[in-house]
Amino acid sequence: MENSASERKEDVIPEEAKVILKKLASVWDDIVDPNALHVFRLKGAMTNMVYQIKWPSRNPEQQRSRKVLVRIYGKGVDVFFDRQNEIRIFEFMSKQGQGPRLLGRFNNGRIEEFIRARTLSAPDLRDPEVSSLIAAKMREFHELDMPGPKTVILWDRLNNWLDVAKRLASAEEAKDFQLDHLQDEISSLEKSLAGNHLSMGFCHNDLQYGNIMIDEEIKSITFIDYEYAGYNHIAFDIANHFCEMVADYHTETPHIMDFSKYPGLEERKRFLRAYLSSSGGSPSEQELEKLAQEVEKYTLASHLFWGLWGIISHHVNKIDFNYLEYARQRFQPYWSKKPELLGSSGPKKG
Repeated sequence: MENSASERKEDVIPEEAKVILKKLASVWDDIVDPNALHVFRLKGAMTNMVYQIKWPSRNPEQQRSRKVLVRIYGKGVDVFFDRQNEIRIFEFMSKQGQGPRLLGRFNNGRIEEFIRARTLSAPDLRDPEVSSLIAAKMREFHELDMPGPKTVILWDRLNNWLDVAKRLASAEEAKDFQLDHLQDEISSLEKSLAGNHLSMGFCHNDLQYGNIMIDEEIKSITFIDYEYAGYNHIAFDIANHFCEMVADYHTETPHIMDFSKYPGLEERKRFLRAYLSSSGGSPSEQELEKLAQEVEKYTLASHLFWGLWGIISHHVNKIDFNYLEYARQRFQPYWSKKPELLGSSGPKKG
């Protein structure tokens, strides 16, 4: 995420949140005035509105000024996830030292600790050193013992989102995206992948570069934003991360994917080797090859997942983003890659 032009935007912060912010600032003795909020919109969020808040300090020469983040939930996006469950995950993660601390909650958002680290950019995902750090952090994330049911969320979520997409889509959209075919597609994909006995773990499920931060002094990676997190096939989380390497949400056309940037086999294996070896030991070539093949199959689930998300977001989200075209960008590779990856075909885009 990047700062927009520095400007005061106090009016965008709900009064309920301002009360909490002023209470937080009042205990910091270096703050000149707890009421003097400086508000900066952060770009790059596709679901929520995120603002950096800081206050004038008595020590202006001090580099590390007091800052927090205010996250205002996007209207209508609760259709994608259980907000209370997301808060439980957020609190658990902060207690595990895995992400920012929760500093306060208000009706339609929350206040988070400001992490003094840099949000990754699209090219960072291709940097071998950064990529290895992400792989190791992902393995650590997957092994977290999150309280609650340990059942895969992917297939129920896909079916639920399909129902919502059918309800919201126009007749033209339903035809264009072949929504009537997708129930069979989800069922057949689940059956095709069911016999793999792949590892499950606690997955982030949205590891795009904007949800990954790095402290470059200590080479530490932090994952943020857990709206879509839950128990899942680890191959889905990895596949989804690979798919995000084709995206750059900070261009003039952030909804356009460049699939020529999808990582080649050697790059994928390098990531998987770092993932498998991060907790000690060295994976065999057979183990590496098996995981690489399964991850590729789960790219199909990633395309369905975010394709449906795009259709629904077009109807419920007011953020300036071409969600329908993004959905189209995800369904196209689903249909084109399915025969190669599963040895079966289905309805093709006209």
